[in-house]
Amino acid sequence: MAVNQQPRLSRDRPFLVELFVVSNLAFLILDIYVAHSVNAFHHWAEWIPFYYAIAGVVILLGSLIWSTRFREGTAHFDKGWGRRLGFIVAWSAIVVGIGGLVLHLESQFFQALTLRTLVYSAPFVAPLSFAGLGFLLLLNRMVPHGTMDWGKWVIFLALGGFLGNFMLSLADHAQNGFFYLTEWIPVVVSAVAVGYLLTIIVGPVRVSFLNLGFAILALQMLTGLLGFYFHIAPVWEGSAADLRDSIIYGAPVFAPLLFADLAVLAAIGLWDVRAKMLVHVMGNMPEMSSSYLPTGSAELGSLDH
Repeated sequence: MAVNQQPRLSRDRPFLVELFVVSNLAFLILDIYVAHSVNAFHHWAEWIPFYYAIAGVVILLGSLIWSTRFREGTAHFDKGWGRRLGFIVAWSAIVVGIGGLVLHLESQFFQALTLRTLVYSAPFVAPLSFAGLGFLLLLNRMVPHGTMDWGKWVIFLALGGFLGNFMLSLADHAQNGFFYLTEWIPVVVSAVAVGYLLTIIVGPVRVSFLNLGFAILALQMLTGLLGFYFHIAPVWEGSAADLRDSIIYGAPVFAPLLFADLAVLAAIGLWDVRAKMLVHVMGNMPEMSSSYLPTGSAELGSLDH
């Protein structure tokens, strides 16, 4: 079955990535408001990602609604004005993300280059979520959707996210010396995700190895939900009057959900790579990168469907 003859849902994976970006920007509006409320938006620059996220959602959502996807079942968000607006939102996101990284580190780390200031400064990796979303928008507009490279880049960006998750989990939980044993769970689980996704990027793999990935990503989602429970449970122990302060000044309640969020993104990339590998095995996708194929015809015949 040729790529252009796949079911519509398979052809809409780029559209799902676009929806992923929009939903994440929308969630960042709330996340940034909570995070920067700790110091009541003391610095004017703290409002930049907040208003940027609002503008990004409006622009991208408008582009999606205007696209013919909702009328004819095909996605044209990456053509015409949708493409141009996407580039503007993408490059702006990258600037906001890198700028936020510098400002977060500047709060303490650049004043005293020590491990302690790195751990106790503002979460330095967090702003890079904007850069990651920006690169996803560029990917959707610059890499042909029908090639294996598209899925590989989605996995690569998810890998970057899990690497950031690993660093955040390590730094955040180091603040209390990993007082609870369960605080090691996200560190170990994110390391597993990093190792697995990196293997897909750098080496030839079988379809059976890709199938294993869905179980690993399910573990990431479970970890995210479990972490969300552990972070939000103390919030409900206080009075209703203290609810806002508990959310703002307590453990970051939304941070663990990044595990589930990145698992969704990685699953889209994994789904794409697996589907195109199977298409190639059936002899209908010669343009696929050979780095994703086992060597030898015997191994091709042994791939699991």
